[in-house]
Amino acid sequence: MKGLAYGIADEVFARFPEYRRGVVLAYDVRNGASTMGLVKMLRDVEKAARERLHVDTLTAEPRLASWREAFRQLGYKPGDFRPSIEALLRRVLRGQELPSINALVDIGNIVSLRHLLPVGGHAIDGLTGDIALRPASGAEEFVAFGSDEMEHPAPGEFVFAEGDKVLTRRWIWRQAKHTLTLPETTAIEFNIDGLPLSGRADVEAAGKDVMELVKLFCAGKMQFKILDHQSPCFKF
Repeated sequence: MKGLAYGIADEVFARFPEYRRGVVLAYDVRNGASTMGLVKMLRDVEKAARERLHVDTLTAEPRLASWREAFRQLGYKPGDFRPSIEALLRRVLRGQELPSINALVDIGNIVSLRHLLPVGGHAIDGLTGDIALRPASGAEEFVAFGSDEMEHPAPGEFVFAEGDKVLTRRWIWRQAKHTLTLPETTAIEFNIDGLPLSGRADVEAAGKDVMELVKLFCAGKMQFKILDHQSPCFKF
């Protein structure tokens, strides 16, 4: 895995110049079932979200509205393709308890709900190629979580990919099955996405939150980077 590149294509910043992505890399983690304390933390942030927001007015929340508008600009109807943070919040605000999947997945959901930012995690134990957020050529392959059907993104669609293997379609919409975070995962990268209403300080705060929770519940070694139009790539 050493010496691989992580980047965001110029085309992304050409459309959204104030976009930034925080990236937390965690190695030598011990994943597994969440402790009672971590599950309680998840339930507490769900409760706080229900007290703060209402499903009927959710789309007016500025941080969610900015993602819906970005999706519209890219031709993704937000009613058909909900940004991940909106989909997560809708489940919570309808009274559903999020299932406790494992510690690393629960940490991502906790931080996402706490900061109202999209937070996505990908297991990188088996990563062999460079990864990038970029427009698709249309030839890439994607198999969604919960499916065995092969899909191909539309040309120009924003995808997060390892070579021609798509990890996430439509920017922050749906994750592939081959980088799911499993109990045996020992290396993971978290993406924390911020549009203009979420400043650099917001992304940094969420990244710090992820690192503290991973350290507390899963141990491991951490690295944190913020990618923006001035610093769009790094080696890891």
